Amino acid sequence: MTISKKAIANNPNVTSVAAAYETPVHIGWGDGLRKAGEDNSITANAIPVDEDFVKTLGLKIIAGSDYTDADVKAFDTTNDGQNLKYTYMLNESAAKALGWTPEEAIGKVVSKGRDGIVKAVVKDFHFRSFHEPINPLVIFLDKRMTQVMFVKIAGTTMQSTLNRLKATWKQRVPHRPFEYHFDALYRAEERTAGIFTTFSSLAILLACLGLFAMSAFELVKRTKEIGIRKVLGASVSGIVSLVAKDFIKLIGLAMLIAFPIAWFAANKWLQDFTYRININWWMFAIAALIVLVISIATISVQAIKAALANPIKSLKTD
Repeated sequence: MTISKKAIANNPNVTSVAAAYETPVHIGWGDGLRKAGEDNSITANAIPVDEDFVKTLGLKIIAGSDYTDADVKAFDTTNDGQNLKYTYMLNESAAKALGWTPEEAIGKVVSKGRDGIVKAVVKDFHFRSFHEPINPLVIFLDKRMTQVMFVKIAGTTMQSTLNRLKATWKQRVPHRPFEYHFDALYRAEERTAGIFTTFSSLAILLACLGLFAMSAFELVKRTKEIGIRKVLGASVSGIVSLVAKDFIKLIGLAMLIAFPIAWFAANKWLQDFTYRININWWMFAIAALIVLVISIATISVQAIKAALANPIKSLKTD
């Protein structure tokens, strides 16, 4: 690392600091993993970390225990690594692939190029996008290979903490720029969701304006009819229902066309995800109800105005 963890941790708003070979949401390292003494191996992803990795990232240990100073000391690289002892952590998928329960895996010897003891089993987490299933993962202690630093900070003082970290970086490593980011697996999906939300809102607004104009035009054509109905005793609600009925038929026809297309498009998009929800009928029922409420509210503005108008004025016109 180009700057010490201690220098970063001295910031009072920093709660924990860790380091690893790469970010835990883009683990690309692939390796073979096998039980000691066996030839058959499984394919697993792997990530070298320091002793604070699990704690800082909040990974849940379901069997075994976290790394300690004793594990760090056991990773003795002196004498060309003759006394070096590896300790491994597996995720649930790796333990299962090797034929063990999380509890059974603790203390077992596995080999990833070099034998080591299974220290802990962590709960499965997505170290890649939901587009891919969770693969077996090996976390192993090797501070020599860490090149990415993870800093857990107090969220309420984020900007001031970042400013202090930047100042510390410039003081210790003035020849390199201060770069940081908050990892997100689904930036593309978030951008897509934002675009759809924006354009959907615009589409609803334009549809409401169009519906408002159409209902106004229709009511102008039926001014005398409404006047006659009022004279004959028609109620305001009856007139509103009369006007809304024709528009609701058109809206219903539009939904019959739109819903199958929407189901097909959403289902096609979800096929790219390993874990996905099912598109149920009630989702479209709720959407239909919302559309009807918005449509009736839009139409009712003009219809109520026409129903409350004095029928004598409308009947006096030629």
